[in-house]
Amino acid sequence: MVGKFESNKDLVQDLTETTATRVGNIASIITDAVKGVAREVGDLISDGLEMREATKKAQEDDTVH
Repeated sequence: MVGKFESNKDLVQDLTETTATRVGNIASIITDAVKGVAREVGDLISDGLEMREATKKAQEDDTVH
């Protein structure tokens, strides 16, 4: 027979473990989202720099010809 104290201890332990797992899963989701946003922002900036360089080169070509 399991006593009330041991039963409550097991319940608290299970709840703590489940909560830790859920918090870990949520943190992982947030981390992946932040990484994705950072990647997209970096790609956007790279695209902008490439367009600026292409425009600059096109303007230089126009002045040479």
